[in-house]
Amino acid sequence: MSAAAAARTAGEDTLSPRDFDRLSRYIYTEAGIRLPPAKLTMIEGRLRRRVRATRADSLDAYCAWLFEGDHLEQEKEHLLNAVTTNKTDFFREPKHFDYLTQQALPAMRAEGRRRLRVWSAACSTGAEPYTIAMLLDAYARDHDGPDYAMLATDLDTDVLATARRGIYPAAMVDPVPAALRQRYVLRPRAKGRDDVRMAPELRAAIGFGRLNLMDDHYPVGEPMDMIFCRNVLIYFDKPTQERVVRRLASCLRSGGLMFLGHSESIAGFTLPLKPAANTVFRKI
Repeated sequence: MSAAAAARTAGEDTLSPRDFDRLSRYIYTEAGIRLPPAKLTMIEGRLRRRVRATRADSLDAYCAWLFEGDHLEQEKEHLLNAVTTNKTDFFREPKHFDYLTQQALPAMRAEGRRRLRVWSAACSTGAEPYTIAMLLDAYARDHDGPDYAMLATDLDTDVLATARRGIYPAAMVDPVPAALRQRYVLRPRAKGRDDVRMAPELRAAIGFGRLNLMDDHYPVGEPMDMIFCRNVLIYFDKPTQERVVRRLASCLRSGGLMFLGHSESIAGFTLPLKPAANTVFRKI
């Protein structure tokens, strides 16, 4: 075993400043994610699995394989999957969902909209789009419409695979109101299993796909009635935030709604959006 491999086994393997810098620059260019020096230990931990998968001797050997061995293109998906953060919960930031059911949906129904298009633009493992789909479906059942279709996208292909399956630890759906759990959360028949699955009508209503918010164009089809892009902008610098929100806004219909995370702000940006509620914006 080489000295580098022995250090890795002992948990002492670290990234050199040069390799952390070129990783940081590459990830910023590809995904818009800022990696300040304070993130060094986190990135080292996340990349050690890729070191093992590629049979590199160390983190620096992995970086040499990436940048000098011309393997960036084949490794890009795995690398970006490793460094993205995927914190998500059902009914996270619930005031947004109160606004959705109490104001947004009644207003759109009153406008005569019979079919809504909704996009979860950073869906992670699927808790957000399934939360939205539960509310859209329940509202449509109780009010004879509107019908709906959902798009859910993410950069990370691993979390998209989980979202498509729609299977979660049972404890994860605890925040879901009891009436919605009874209607849309399926319990396994086999004893001893501690997981649940989203109802088939929800899974059928959501189209999952990979999309990088750094792309110049978002190929999402007809304009959306609502876009949820929550707790993603916090990982971008201000110029990147403004570019992303402007591209998202271009995918909204006039009068459509954009939901951002409660800790996110677009103050100072020149955008065709005006506040509709706390961190909810209407396209003008």
